[in-house]
Amino acid sequence: MKRVRLVTDGACSGNPGPGGWGAILSFQGRVKELSGGEGNTTNNRMELTALLMGLKALKEPCEVHVVTDSKYVCDAFLQGWLANWEKKGWKKVANVDLWQAVLEAARPHRLSFEWVRGHAGHPENERADQLAVQERDKHR
Repeated sequence: MKRVRLVTDGACSGNPGPGGWGAILSFQGRVKELSGGEGNTTNNRMELTALLMGLKALKEPCEVHVVTDSKYVCDAFLQGWLANWEKKGWKKVANVDLWQAVLEAARPHRLSFEWVRGHAGHPENERADQLAVQERDKHR
């Protein structure tokens, strides 16, 4: 199984407001950057969209090491929130559509997560943030 690194970030001006997301896939020295945005969204939706689009870009099952500055994303996976939300029928859960899409996109892969502090000089996180902010600014 191929090992892929996926660095993600989301940005929003206002919450809700115009937003953008950035994702960087790295595999054996090759790098692919993805980004997009929306006119009226939230930061958490952009964080989730970055993860979703990064996973959807993979063409075969992979071991995916996700690097993100989103505690929301990390904790949902690492603290068991997702399993609990599913068990309770997704009641009172924000962004259900995206969480379900992320789970579906993640199904063929093995995911691991690493949280990094945002805006703290982590080069890949800074680049993902740049991509997200550029897209956010297009939707202002």
